[in-house]
Amino acid sequence: MKPICLALLGLLFTAPAWSDDVTDADSVESLHVLMHKNPGCGCCDLWADHLRTFGFTVESIEDPRILSFKAERNIPGPLMSCHTAVIDGYFVEGHVPANDILKLLKEKPEHVTGIAVPGMPLGSPGMEHPRPQDFNTIALLSDGTAYVFESHKAGDDFSAEEDD
Repeated sequence: MKPICLALLGLLFTAPAWSDDVTDADSVESLHVLMHKNPGCGCCDLWADHLRTFGFTVESIEDPRILSFKAERNIPGPLMSCHTAVIDGYFVEGHVPANDILKLLKEKPEHVTGIAVPGMPLGSPGMEHPRPQDFNTIALLSDGTAYVFESHKAGDDFSAEEDD
């Protein structure tokens, strides 16, 4: 058989790169989060617990040089929070709800380098409070521009839904 025919046969029996099928190994790796946090910060640990309820694995590093870590990822000051996570090549800054991260990983929007919940809004995951605030998750693009990725209303439920 000619080499071109073998190559075409190989394409017929190979899942396309755009396929939605994800192997278990790919899925596990894409749900691994490496979180750098300010030393001693407790709300970061609560956010990590929130992610774990959605099936993420979270590795936490207390990083006294966290501002340098953020600068290396070109995270602008107005988007910063108390922790920065890295997942599947994206940065996740602050108290981003797990569903927003899952949306990012599924959609993989073009030119997005990461998402952020600036500051520490009351009522966001890890910042539970009786008087929650509205907040936005912001997407940062490689050219430095940003847009609202998701909007959240005060009192939104960020818990993992259980299958019935």
